[in-house]
Amino acid sequence: MSLSRAVVLTLVVCTAPLAAQRTKAKPAAPAKKPVAPQANVLTSAERAAGWRLLFDGKSLRGWRGLGYDDVPSAHWKVVDGAIKKVATADVANTSNGKPASGGDLITVDKFDDFELAFQWKVTRGANGGVKYNVSEELSLRNNSTHSAIGFEYQVQDDSLGEDVAVPSHRAGSLFDLEAPNYEKRLEPVGEWNTSRVLFRGKHIEHWLNGAMVLEFDLGTPETDLSLAKSKYRSISGFASPRRGHIALQDHGDEVYYRSIKIREIK
Repeated sequence: MSLSRAVVLTLVVCTAPLAAQRTKAKPAAPAKKPVAPQANVLTSAERAAGWRLLFDGKSLRGWRGLGYDDVPSAHWKVVDGAIKKVATADVANTSNGKPASGGDLITVDKFDDFELAFQWKVTRGANGGVKYNVSEELSLRNNSTHSAIGFEYQVQDDSLGEDVAVPSHRAGSLFDLEAPNYEKRLEPVGEWNTSRVLFRGKHIEHWLNGAMVLEFDLGTPETDLSLAKSKYRSISGFASPRRGHIALQDHGDEVYYRSIKIREIK
């Protein structure tokens, strides 16, 4: 055998295992993140289950201001497929120099037993809320600020929000009545949270990012005590289940909502 042929054979024998080893050591491709469901759209399964959208992602059709015939458009806008509560500090004055009228945004329709789902995100330090079991008449009779009176799913930045010192005022709570439990997981400021409310008869559940964070049954000794200690204690009829509106709270801060949908429970 010639010297050159021996060198070639040696190179083939030595390099083949190394090539095979490099092939075996090739790292696996990273797992793809699950695709988030499209906002403001119902799946065929949701339609079949009786869900309907309360927000089409394009307009505020189906909504109006509490105590108004239309939307307080200086305070509520549709931006990038979401309902934006414009921060009161950013609302321009009207031509006569007075602040433009604001107030809570309510659905035109009313609902009794239902399952409500929505997504929300807040800006730094912001506070808001989604209210249900809302009586417009009761609200206007008890205050003059166009603020809805009803059960409230608290929406806020727990890291800086003004209410974080009170457990029943934190994100996901039944405001001033029941604090969320240890299952709560909150997304960072600027990220979307997914929430759900079940309101059936006298039973209430709040869900946040896939976990039930509280349940509340009206008429029990424990909940009667919570109501007696709350800011609602002097409002006659507050806790009576009714066919009521869904409301988005105008707390003065910049907050966003989307994928708002409801399924009535017959």
